[in-house]
Amino acid sequence: MNVFDPELLRTFLAVERAGGFTAAGRVLGLRQSTVSGHIARLEQAVGRELIRRDTRNLALTADGAAMVGFARRILDVEAEAKRHFGSRLTGFIRLGASDDLVTRELPDVLVEFQRAYPGVDLELVVGLSENLKTRMAAGELDLMVAKRLPGEQHGQLLWRDRLVWAGRAGLTDVADPVPVVTYPTPSLTRRVALRALERERRTWRIACVSDSQLGLQAAALAGLGIVPHAETLLPAGLFPVDDDRLPDLGELEFVLLRRRTAPSEPEQALYDAIVDGANRMHR
Repeated sequence: MNVFDPELLRTFLAVERAGGFTAAGRVLGLRQSTVSGHIARLEQAVGRELIRRDTRNLALTADGAAMVGFARRILDVEAEAKRHFGSRLTGFIRLGASDDLVTRELPDVLVEFQRAYPGVDLELVVGLSENLKTRMAAGELDLMVAKRLPGEQHGQLLWRDRLVWAGRAGLTDVADPVPVVTYPTPSLTRRVALRALERERRTWRIACVSDSQLGLQAAALAGLGIVPHAETLLPAGLFPVDDDRLPDLGELEFVLLRRRTAPSEPEQALYDAIVDGANRMHR
């Protein structure tokens, strides 16, 4: 038996990311019993309990926490070997990505993909998640990395993130009306933030609208207002605002979507590369 069977490791990491067997099964397209069986086989192979379960909670043991790091490195090496020795694919892929992702590690993932598959032409389209979804529905994109709200089911979960109010370092007191720096409609983060303010009966005003993260960063650094933003993707110089009067914004989920249920070989190769590189795209 291969102690570190990649299939079992992928299931283990999906459980860790999704927070449960049933949720991981939805992400992987597997039944809950299959996910449970994979975890049991992995624990039997390593001779250690990796996940502690009871009727309500699921938590990693110390060995389970260690296995997360080992599993990621093993799968990264496997993916690297596949790319090195894989077939030289050819084709054309249109990839959509939300604006806040392209300033982080996604470009490095794409560079590595193009080095491994120089025969694949890649077109990157950057924009708001909601606009990208419309373009994908119209057949204008093949794959996209975007955001969704907790509870939504579309796409492969890459990671969960906390949505926070962000501003200059040391900002602790935001007066009414709350000055909001935001993407334009139909931004998902804009919608969540304004609904949260209205729910808490806080008055607000739009201090700046920009369709680029660079514009949002500049406005917030200039002290024009605060921006709702995924915490692990905060631009340089911006930090969560320590003001208990601001409403909690909850979580966002970053997901990978594909247009076709039967993707082409190049599309599947890029899909796998992005999934494998998901841990590098956020802090």
